[in-house]
Amino acid sequence: MNNRTATWKRCREISLFGIRALSMTGCLALLLSIVWLSVFVDVARAQSSPREQYIPVLTVTTGGKLTGMVDKITVLFAIRDDAGGLDVHFITGPGRFTQETQATIAQAIARTALELGLSTDSWSVGLSVPTPGLTIDGDSLSAMVGLTVGAMAKGDAIPRNRVITGTVTSHGRIGPVGGVALKVAAAHQAGLHMVLVPATAHSKWKTPPRIQVLPVSTVSQAYQALTAPDSPEFHRQRSLASVG
Repeated sequence: MNNRTATWKRCREISLFGIRALSMTGCLALLLSIVWLSVFVDVARAQSSPREQYIPVLTVTTGGKLTGMVDKITVLFAIRDDAGGLDVHFITGPGRFTQETQATIAQAIARTALELGLSTDSWSVGLSVPTPGLTIDGDSLSAMVGLTVGAMAKGDAIPRNRVITGTVTSHGRIGPVGGVALKVAAAHQAGLHMVLVPATAHSKWKTPPRIQVLPVSTVSQAYQALTAPDSPEFHRQRSLASVG
């Protein structure tokens, strides 16, 4: 069996696991991305404190009626043995980030680390979109990625039912984004428990039940909220809302 036939056979096998059928060119790109991701994970495992996490991000659809969405992305983090600087890789396939989004995310990681008093000199970060064909465009997920990477570096955890929509400014503040009301509604529908929004956002929405919507101004405020344990009062309110 030649390499071309073997590649196409592998693509057919991938499609059986829920990835839609692709053209030969698209399939080759997908396989290359899978190989690249595998190499990144292998390298990360050989380094200190490797971590991998799926995180929720809030987006708004484009074209036609605007709708809030909760998407997932994969974040891989490792600390290298050298001090060659922050190394951020964006893996194309199954989905992808636009070039503008990539730049904003890399910037947010660096700015978040600075605000948390962390050095990025030995950090390797890999990011991918696991949903086939999905293109993530926009900067509102950048704070979530930056804070997630910061938590990984510090050995803290952000529960998967918490999310923030916002950017990270050069002054370490959580910058404004659009479609906040739509994103809050989407987070509620997806069963998330906490949504952090920029303090500058206008509260033109009614907070749904069984979810906290917290305005935050700075990276440090956002970090504390995302990593803090749930309060007993919050669990009580969720329980009462579920019974009601």
